Amino acid sequence: MLYRKIAKRIEEYFLSASRRLLVIEGARQTGKSYIIRWVGQRMFPNYIEINMEEDKLGDRIFAEAKTVKDFYLALSVVAGDKMKDKASTLVFIDEIQAYDHLLTLVKFLLADDRFTYIASGSQLGVTLKNTQSVPVGSLIIERMYPLDFEEFLIANGVGEELLTSMRDCFDRDEALSDALHGKMLDFFKKYLLVGGLPDAVDKYVRNKNVMEFRNIQNEVYTLYGIDAAKYEKEHNKKLKIRRIFEMIPSNLENRKKRVVVKDIENKSWKRSDDYREEFEYLISAGVALEVKAVSTPSYPLIENSGKNLLKLYLNDVGILSGLFFRNNISAVMTDVKSVNLGSVYETVVAQELRAHGYNLYYYDNKKNGEVDFLIDDADHLSNIPIEVKSGKDYRIHSALDRFLSIPEYDIKRAYVLSNEQKVFTEKGITYIPIYYIMFFNNESHVVGNI
Repeated sequence: MLYRKIAKRIEEYFLSASRRLLVIEGARQTGKSYIIRWVGQRMFPNYIEINMEEDKLGDRIFAEAKTVKDFYLALSVVAGDKMKDKASTLVFIDEIQAYDHLLTLVKFLLADDRFTYIASGSQLGVTLKNTQSVPVGSLIIERMYPLDFEEFLIANGVGEELLTSMRDCFDRDEALSDALHGKMLDFFKKYLLVGGLPDAVDKYVRNKNVMEFRNIQNEVYTLYGIDAAKYEKEHNKKLKIRRIFEMIPSNLENRKKRVVVKDIENKSWKRSDDYREEFEYLISAGVALEVKAVSTPSYPLIENSGKNLLKLYLNDVGILSGLFFRNNISAVMTDVKSVNLGSVYETVVAQELRAHGYNLYYYDNKKNGEVDFLIDDADHLSNIPIEVKSGKDYRIHSALDRFLSIPEYDIKRAYVLSNEQKVFTEKGITYIPIYYIMFFNNESHVVGNI
């Protein structure tokens, strides 16, 4: 059983007797169903699970269940003997987006209060946009991601005592010991290879076989490509969505790492706004992480961001490293000088920050240059710039220096992340080991209440 932080959130929801439905949203193969099942079966003697995607492709028992009475009748067909009282009966609606009428029905099922409910969705953001009657006040939507680095450490036997000790070092701006730094950097590099897909992590922990977890990553990447436009009805849009998704790795190899709009359809006159819906589709599906451009930062960053000059990262660093290096692990593990790991390091930082509740931005200014990431600094009503360095030149960052020299930006904290062990602050920049990114945390993980 792989430890997932979201399990605690699910337990709290079951104990809260909330009048809203908790929906765990996220890309496929991130472990949503597994963790809901694990918590639900422990807490409810009568556990009922219905996968609506399977139902839609099979008997379609719930296809016409558009009233509470219809839903109960359909439920009795598959689990009549388990339909007891609310305290003992959990109904898990897996892949709820397969039937958009269920999202409308949720409000009435909750009002009837007969059972406890929870749901998951792989394309929920997409489906909600196409649902005519969204149940206002009835949903709590929480995003789930692949295992983050801390969860990966726990899967590999790192205990809470050590994690707490490292967290204290981070809070005090202190470095780890030589031995511990070496161990954490080794784990971090392995995380770059394995990533956070639960099946890939499980294979790695059990067998340490590169080919096995690479096969899983390749299968999921192919699945994401096939699934990319699953709920889009227009054929032409499906092709564009698939094309944008498949372009992500090659875009990340470019110096600017931005989406190259003219390459989507080989039409030089096209602009980002022409593909706004396609971008939103991939982001809502959870297979791509967006990083928006900001040229004049202020708090909150969302007020100054735009879709132009958008960057897209894959949702799992293991998939990316597999596409780049296949079964060759030396490029990552031994710092081969001829290999540029910048896009891999930026992907893992994007993945960690997003999983920890941050919206992602980067600084792009024609005069001052580009800084890899900006996140909101709520403590100081300002922003935190973050530069990610994969090589030995971690102290060279002219764009970050220019950014910090602008008084009106009023920056209180800035970070450079690298493989370097030392933790020190110089000219307003704090240098920390790359693995300390696991301790950056924005408390609001909830995507939103509806």
